[in-house]
Amino acid sequence: MAEYVVEFGKDGGRSEPDGRLDAAAFHRNHAAIWKVLAASLQQHSGDVVEVGSGTGQHVMYFAEHSPDITWWPSDLNEAHLKSIAAWRAHTQRANVRSPLRIDLTDPFWCPEMTNGNGPGELLAVFCANVVHIAPWPVAEGLIAGAAKYLRPDGKLFIYGPFKRGGKHTALSNATFDTSLRNGNPEWGVRDVEELEKVAEGVDLKLSEVVEMPANNLILIFRRAPA
Repeated sequence: MAEYVVEFGKDGGRSEPDGRLDAAAFHRNHAAIWKVLAASLQQHSGDVVEVGSGTGQHVMYFAEHSPDITWWPSDLNEAHLKSIAAWRAHTQRANVRSPLRIDLTDPFWCPEMTNGNGPGELLAVFCANVVHIAPWPVAEGLIAGAAKYLRPDGKLFIYGPFKRGGKHTALSNATFDTSLRNGNPEWGVRDVEELEKVAEGVDLKLSEVVEMPANNLILIFRRAPA
């Protein structure tokens, strides 16, 4: 799994002595994202994995508003894993577990998913701002893993900028896409239909596309009907 465009903590953002990092995006989008997640999750209980938790701020906020859900944050970057653990200690969220070191290019994600030390069948998988800053196999691994671990009524939520029908939804997204591909040709804003095709191959169906602020979307996938 690729490193991030800018590692949190090296982007000029605030950093605490205990390792807690602060992401500006969290302050802009956490409430809007939770509104969408809450509509599907808040009346349920179970395990939810956040893939690519970054600083860990989002998962702590979500956990505060969903005490019946057990949240499993994850990342691959060591500084981010330290920040997640520090935010967990700082907030004392009883329903947040220690961060998992998930590599989406591994078909099983991490040992804890299969050895009994991790979550059970998942109520949901949430992933924000990852698939456009990683090679395409990361998006494939995200979807394949979700299909493997979601329970029958589980859902996969993917947040970020996307193309639709091969076209950008805003000029700012097109500019962002160009900058990503100039930095790494394996990265770039993904097309909704490309992700939908991958999902269909593992019996997941795109059930809803939610428009979000700043020209972002949340894609919601669920198991295809038998």
